[in-house]
Parts: sequence; C-alpha cells; structure tokens
Amino acid sequence: MTAQGQAAATNPLRMLREVGQSVWLDFIHRGLLRSGELGRLVRDDGVSGVTSNPTIFEKSISGSADYDAAIAGLAGAGKSAGEIYEALVVEDIRGAAEVLRPVFDETRGADGYVSVEVSPLLAHDAAGTMQEVRRWSALVDRPNVMVKIPATPQGIPAIEEMIAKGRNINITLIFSLAMYRQVIEAYLRGLERRIASGGALHTVASVASFFVSRIDTEADKRLERRIADASRADAERWRALLGKTAIANAKLAYQTFREVFTGVRFQALAGRGARVQRPLWASTSTKNPAYPDLLYAEALVGPDTVDTMPPQTLDAFRGHGRVSPGAVMEDVEGAAAGLAQLAAAGVSLDEVTQTLLDAGVAAFAESFNQLLASIEAKRRRAAGALGEARPR
Repeated sequence: MTAQGQAAATNPLRMLREVGQSVWLDFIHRGLLRSGELGRLVRDDGVSGVTSNPTIFEKSISGSADYDAAIAGLAGAGKSAGEIYEALVVEDIRGAAEVLRPVFDETRGADGYVSVEVSPLLAHDAAGTMQEVRRWSALVDRPNVMVKIPATPQGIPAIEEMIAKGRNINITLIFSLAMYRQVIEAYLRGLERRIASGGALHTVASVASFFVSRIDTEADKRLERRIADASRADAERWRALLGKTAIANAKLAYQTFREVFTGVRFQALAGRGARVQRPLWASTSTKNPAYPDLLYAEALVGPDTVDTMPPQTLDAFRGHGRVSPGAVMEDVEGAAAGLAQLAAAGVSLDEVTQTLLDAGVAAFAESFNQLLASIEAKRRRAAGALGEARPR
C-alpha cells in the first residue's frame, strides 16, 4: 500500500465512509475554494458535501475582505445589496458544486451535494418558500445542489410540493421527533405524487437535517434550574441526565428512519428508483466545554447518515475520532428511558424543541439581515470611492 493509501486507511474521517456515513463540511468561504482547500478535503478526507446557511455566509462575507473586490465591482454595476448577496452566494455555491461534481458523478447522485438556504424571512411562508426554491435552483443551475427548507409547519407543504416537482431538498432546523415524522411523510407523499405525474424518482435526493447539540444546551439549562431546587436524591438522579438528551433524541429519530425506510410503503417507491431520505446530523460541534469535543459526532455514526461538521470538528475527528460502526443504534432502550426520565424531572422536550426551532429561525433571519446591512455598507463605500475616482 502506498503512503497515501495508508494515510487514507487510518484517517477516521475516511473510515466513516466505510461504515456508511458521509461527511459534509458545514462551512463555505471563497478562500476555501480559491486556495484548493475544499478539493483537498474531498481528496484526502473523503468530504462529500457542503452545507451553508445565512450565519455561515454572514461570517464569511462580513468577517473578511475576500469578497470586497467583488462587492465593489457589483456596486459599480449598480447592483443593490440584495442583488450583490445573491451574486456572491451563487458564485460560491457553483464553485463548491464544481469541486464536488466528481463525487456526485461517481456515486450516481447519491452524494456530492452543496446546500443553499432560501431566505429565512420566508420560514413561515409556504408559497414564498416554493418560489424561492425554484428561483435558487434556476440561479445556481447545477444538478448537485440542494435547496434548504426549514421544518416549520408552513415548510411541510413546500417540502412535499418541491419533492413532487423533482427538486433536491435539504430540510433544516429539525429538532423534534414529531416534526421529523411530518418531514418524512412530506417526502413520501412528494415521491408518490411524482410517480402519479410520470416523473422519475432516481433523480430526486433529500436529507433531513436533525439538529443535535443545541438540544442539550437548552435541556441542560432547564435541568439545572430543576436541580437547584430539588432534594438531594432528585438532584443526583437528574444530574445524570445532563448532556444526554440530544443523543437520545437523535437515536430515536434514527429508529424512526429505519422503521419507515425499511417499510412496505417506501420499498414500493424504492422499486421505482427512490432514494432514502438520509438523516443529516447538524450542529454536532460540542457547545459545552465540559463535554468531550466529539461527543455527538462519535455517538451518531451509522449507515445511511450524514454528519455535517464545521471545520474545527472536522479537524478534531481527523485527529482523534473513534469510529464505532452502528453507534447510533446502540442502547435505544436506554435513550427512550432517558427521555422519559427527563419528562419525569419536569422538563418538556416538546417545549425545548419548539424554543429551539423559534430561536433557529430568528437567528438565521438576524444573520441574513446583518449580512445585507454589511453588504450595503460596503456597497456604499465602494460606490463613494468610485465616484471620487471619476474625472470631474
């Protein structure tokens, strides 16, 4: 075996692919594309996808000067802040899609996707969301692009309609098991409608992005309040639940995935070329420094899944990640019991997940608005400098 082959065989990130889990990068930046770093991650680490969201683009565009020349050029062409934002995002998404295109081709469309999100200001607008999916699909115009739709009540009909129309959809901001079931149902109904209309199924891909670590952040906060007012015996028992809710919730979600996608209804669709809607573990970086840095990434390894990792988690997993095949299927009974104990402690998981959904939608909207404001400020500066440079 060559030295390169040996390195690949011992790289924990590449080992994940061997047990059926894809690694996607939860980050995008123009420098990552121009330097060839994304290509290196694909080649050396087996990264097979990229996810983006308004917060990522806000940090990339507002937090660096790498986009300033492009903003100045677009400002000089008379473009508005919104038009500049779209031009910058389209260029980055297309660039990532080109890097990932060989993965897409080699896997026959099973992997190699880059995700772009519809405006978070439309999270509660089904018609507006569908219009945006169509528009972004046309703007980017690449077969290996997924458009993100948030898992809000208004997002569910949009998911079904877009799947029925043959779009690749990444359903984001899934926190609760109840909403996850609605997301799966929307996917299945969309596929069934597509068959009825004579459409092909093998060209449709979808992932269900189930958010992980944020659940512990919110559940732990509520548990700590309960512990502070509890008896010694209750406090000791409830303290054992800290840092356990998110993984338990995800494990039960994976059980739901297995039950549905091995069932008769989906198998009939699979016979017509349908792909499973893979669970995608999002927010797998550890937020609490008291917890191991790879707590979530290592616990949720399993076949037919995706883990989208931010750069620091990717680096950590490459360095010391442990790959336990099927970890996400271990001790499911214990996971269910842990959630029952959480309820007995007076912490409502439904309230936790609703709070997180509301906060997630609001956070993306805030990032989106901040990004547009930052672009507008840069646009005005560029336009002013251009005016001063013109001959008088």
